[in-house]
Amino acid sequence: MLNNKIILGIDPGIADTGWGVILKEPGKLNYLACGSIVTSAKTPFIDRLNLLQKELTKIIKKYRPAAVAVEQLFFCKNVKTALTVGQARGVILMCLAQNKLPFFEYTPLQVKQALTSYGQAEKNQVGQMVKVMLCLKTVPKPDDAADALAIAITCANCIK
Repeated sequence: MLNNKIILGIDPGIADTGWGVILKEPGKLNYLACGSIVTSAKTPFIDRLNLLQKELTKIIKKYRPAAVAVEQLFFCKNVKTALTVGQARGVILMCLAQNKLPFFEYTPLQVKQALTSYGQAEKNQVGQMVKVMLCLKTVPKPDDAADALAIAITCANCIK
Protein backbone atom coordinates (compact mmCIF):
# COMPACT_ATOMS: atom_id res chain seq x y z
CA MET A 1 0.00 0.00 0.00
CA LEU A 2 1.46 3.37 -1.01
CA ASN A 3 -0.75 5.80 0.89
CA ASN A 4 1.18 8.75 2.32
CA LYS A 5 4.28 7.67 0.44
CA ILE A 6 6.91 9.47 -1.57
CA ILE A 7 7.33 8.32 -5.19
CA LEU A 8 10.29 9.21 -7.39
CA GLY A 9 9.75 9.18 -11.16
CA ILE A 10 12.70 8.94 -13.54
CA ASP A 11 12.89 9.67 -17.27
CA PRO A 12 16.24 8.07 -18.26
CA GLY A 13 18.70 9.75 -20.57
CA ILE A 14 22.43 10.23 -20.94
CA ALA A 15 22.45 13.95 -21.74
CA ASP A 16 19.46 14.71 -19.51
CA THR A 17 17.80 12.43 -16.94
CA GLY A 18 14.56 13.91 -15.64
CA TRP A 19 13.42 13.27 -12.09
CA GLY A 20 10.28 14.17 -10.18
CA VAL A 21 9.13 13.53 -6.63
CA ILE A 22 5.53 13.42 -5.47
CA LEU A 23 3.77 12.56 -2.23
CA LYS A 24 0.79 10.23 -2.50
CA GLU A 25 -1.89 10.88 0.10
CA PRO A 26 -5.40 9.41 0.18
CA GLY A 27 -7.24 11.05 -2.72
CA LYS A 28 -4.47 13.52 -3.51
CA LEU A 29 -1.05 13.80 -5.12
CA ASN A 30 1.32 16.54 -3.99
CA TYR A 31 4.32 17.93 -5.85
CA LEU A 32 7.55 17.90 -3.86
CA ALA A 33 10.36 18.58 -6.36
CA CYS A 34 11.67 17.96 -9.84
CA GLY A 35 14.69 18.60 -11.97
CA SER A 36 17.15 17.01 -14.28
CA ILE A 37 20.61 15.52 -14.15
CA VAL A 38 22.53 16.98 -17.09
CA THR A 39 25.79 15.60 -18.44
CA SER A 40 27.94 17.20 -21.12
CA ALA A 41 28.68 15.44 -24.40
CA LYS A 42 32.26 16.71 -23.97
CA THR A 43 32.67 14.60 -20.82
CA PRO A 44 33.94 11.02 -21.23
CA PHE A 45 31.00 8.61 -21.33
CA ILE A 46 32.03 6.64 -18.24
CA ASP A 47 32.29 9.89 -16.26
CA ARG A 48 28.79 10.84 -17.41
CA LEU A 49 27.46 7.52 -16.08
CA ASN A 50 29.33 8.05 -12.81
CA LEU A 51 27.85 11.55 -12.45
CA LEU A 52 24.36 10.16 -13.08
CA GLN A 53 24.82 7.59 -10.32
CA LYS A 54 26.17 10.14 -7.84
CA GLU A 55 23.43 12.70 -8.48
CA LEU A 56 20.65 10.10 -8.35
CA THR A 57 22.02 8.80 -5.05
CA LYS A 58 21.83 12.35 -3.63
CA ILE A 59 18.18 12.65 -4.73
CA ILE A 60 17.33 9.28 -3.17
CA LYS A 61 19.02 10.19 0.11
CA LYS A 62 17.29 13.59 0.23
CA TYR A 63 13.72 12.45 -0.53
CA ARG A 64 13.80 8.81 0.67
CA PRO A 65 11.17 7.50 -1.76
CA ALA A 66 9.06 4.47 -0.88
CA ALA A 67 8.97 3.50 -4.57
CA VAL A 68 10.56 4.54 -7.84
CA ALA A 69 8.98 4.54 -11.30
CA VAL A 70 11.26 4.38 -14.34
CA GLU A 71 10.25 4.82 -17.96
CA GLN A 72 10.96 1.83 -20.17
CA LEU A 73 12.95 2.50 -23.30
CA PHE A 74 11.11 2.64 -26.60
CA PHE A 75 13.20 3.39 -29.65
CA CYS A 76 12.63 2.45 -33.26
CA LYS A 77 15.02 4.63 -35.24
CA ASN A 78 18.36 5.41 -33.62
CA VAL A 79 20.13 2.30 -32.32
CA LYS A 80 23.15 4.26 -31.03
CA THR A 81 20.93 6.49 -28.91
CA ALA A 82 19.03 3.47 -27.62
CA LEU A 83 22.27 1.81 -26.53
CA THR A 84 23.63 4.85 -24.66
CA VAL A 85 20.29 5.56 -22.97
CA GLY A 86 20.09 1.85 -22.13
CA GLN A 87 23.45 2.10 -20.37
CA ALA A 88 22.23 5.13 -18.40
CA ARG A 89 19.09 3.20 -17.51
CA GLY A 90 21.26 0.32 -16.29
CA VAL A 91 23.13 2.69 -13.97
CA ILE A 92 19.78 3.99 -12.70
CA LEU A 93 18.49 0.47 -11.99
CA MET A 94 21.76 -0.48 -10.27
CA CYS A 95 21.46 2.61 -8.07
CA LEU A 96 17.91 1.61 -7.11
CA ALA A 97 19.07 -1.93 -6.30
CA GLN A 98 21.94 -0.61 -4.15
CA ASN A 99 19.42 1.47 -2.20
CA LYS A 100 16.99 -1.49 -1.94
CA LEU A 101 14.15 0.49 -3.52
CA PRO A 102 11.14 -1.16 -5.14
CA PHE A 103 10.73 0.03 -8.69
CA PHE A 104 8.05 -0.07 -11.33
CA GLU A 105 8.39 0.35 -15.08
CA TYR A 106 6.01 2.04 -17.50
CA THR A 107 6.19 2.52 -21.24
CA PRO A 108 5.65 5.97 -22.76
CA LEU A 109 2.29 4.67 -24.06
CA GLN A 110 1.21 3.64 -20.55
CA VAL A 111 2.18 7.04 -19.14
CA LYS A 112 0.32 8.93 -21.88
CA GLN A 113 -2.78 6.77 -21.42
CA ALA A 114 -2.66 7.14 -17.63
CA LEU A 115 -2.51 10.93 -17.77
CA THR A 116 -4.49 11.84 -20.89
CA SER A 117 -6.46 8.68 -21.76
CA TYR A 118 -4.83 8.91 -25.21
CA GLY A 119 -1.72 6.90 -26.05
CA GLN A 120 -0.66 9.27 -28.83
CA ALA A 121 -0.80 12.42 -26.69
CA GLU A 122 1.76 15.11 -27.44
CA LYS A 123 4.43 16.08 -24.91
CA ASN A 124 2.68 19.40 -24.16
CA GLN A 125 -0.61 17.57 -23.42
CA VAL A 126 1.15 15.35 -20.88
CA GLY A 127 2.82 18.41 -19.35
CA GLN A 128 -0.53 20.19 -19.02
CA MET A 129 -2.01 17.16 -17.26
CA VAL A 130 0.93 17.05 -14.85
CA LYS A 131 0.26 20.73 -14.08
CA VAL A 132 -3.44 20.08 -13.46
CA MET A 133 -3.02 16.85 -11.47
CA LEU A 134 -0.41 18.36 -9.15
CA CYS A 135 -2.16 21.78 -8.91
CA LEU A 136 0.87 23.64 -10.25
CA LYS A 137 0.81 27.16 -11.70
CA THR A 138 2.95 26.22 -14.71
CA VAL A 139 4.11 23.12 -16.54
CA PRO A 140 7.33 21.91 -14.90
CA LYS A 141 10.56 22.54 -16.79
CA PRO A 142 12.62 21.09 -18.31
CA ASP A 143 10.45 18.68 -20.32
CA ASP A 144 12.33 15.67 -18.91
CA ALA A 145 11.37 16.72 -15.38
CA ALA A 146 7.71 17.03 -16.40
CA ASP A 147 7.95 13.57 -17.97
CA ALA A 148 9.45 12.19 -14.76
CA LEU A 149 6.56 13.64 -12.75
CA ALA A 150 4.14 12.02 -15.23
CA ILE A 151 5.87 8.68 -14.63
CA ALA A 152 5.58 9.16 -10.85
CA ILE A 153 1.87 10.03 -11.20
CA THR A 154 1.33 6.90 -13.32
CA CYS A 155 2.94 4.82 -10.59
CA ALA A 156 0.89 6.46 -7.85
CA ASN A 157 -2.33 5.71 -9.72
CA CYS A 158 -1.41 2.17 -10.79
CA ILE A 159 -0.28 0.60 -7.55
CA LYS A 160 -2.26 0.07 -4.40
